[in-house]
Amino acid sequence: MKIGLDIMGGDYAPAEPIKGVQSYFEQVPDSSVHLFLIGDANAAAPYLSLLDSYHHRFTFVEASEVIGMHEHPTKALKEKPNSSIAVGFGMLHKSKIDAFISAGNTGAMMVGAMYTVKAIEGILRPTIATPIPRTDGKYNFLLDSGINADCKPEHLVQFAEMGSLYAQYVLGVEKPRVGLLNLGEEEGKGNLLCQATYPLLKAVPDINFVGNVEGRDVFFSKADVLICEGFVGNVMLKMAESIYDIFKTQKGFNDPFLDNFNFEKHGGTPILGINSPVIISHGIAHAYAFRNMIDAAAGIVSTGLIDIFKEHFKQPVA
Repeated sequence: MKIGLDIMGGDYAPAEPIKGVQSYFEQVPDSSVHLFLIGDANAAAPYLSLLDSYHHRFTFVEASEVIGMHEHPTKALKEKPNSSIAVGFGMLHKSKIDAFISAGNTGAMMVGAMYTVKAIEGILRPTIATPIPRTDGKYNFLLDSGINADCKPEHLVQFAEMGSLYAQYVLGVEKPRVGLLNLGEEEGKGNLLCQATYPLLKAVPDINFVGNVEGRDVFFSKADVLICEGFVGNVMLKMAESIYDIFKTQKGFNDPFLDNFNFEKHGGTPILGINSPVIISHGIAHAYAFRNMIDAAAGIVSTGLIDIFKEHFKQPVA
């Protein structure tokens, strides 16, 4: 299995990505994963000695340019073909790697995913999905969590299908329950989008739709997959992140439930619905996040999730 890692992405690159690789190699000694570290050799040189004992487990790929966090995504990808993000997507497109991960410019990652890797045939809109901690120690899976601010009912139905397949095959949830995030439990509640989406979800035979779930249900075990448009999802995600920041960072609370809000524990967020696995992370990611991103990418590749999506959304022959 070949996984590409952008070592120039993030506020603390290339030190933290390389330390994350070191941690992964130390903790997963017998892995079949071979990493392709994509970045500027001169910038990486002071840290590559950390990997001297693992030289057979990675290949360094030179990428002399870096896309900054505040650069225009489309313009930067066109003007910086030798950037770590552009090189990574080029390798993914040519099947030189099986997955690509980065904590770099999120917009550039999304543009690369949409226009280089492209959406799987039959999928209307790719989505990003984020784990939300539950009080029972498990997680709900929220999607869309930010890239599709405005949606149609058919988009939410596909989000439900993708989220359900991900929960089943990657997270190991048997018959994952799908809930529509809404402002009331009863059918017919909510805005026009929710009202139109509810009967469509009821009619899909291969998802376990349990109806509407409210904001107060998000951290509990009422559903495994929570569906909403990206505007609502991103507000929900940022609120969850603020809970961690307030109580853990600012007030110093220690609690296992609270610890599960730390995004670095999960590494990054998968882009679902494209032809190859891509995982993005916060720009403030440290080594722990990069180590876990590698695990997440390996999990998607090893389960064959992309092929499962392709088969599920395959268009019928006319």
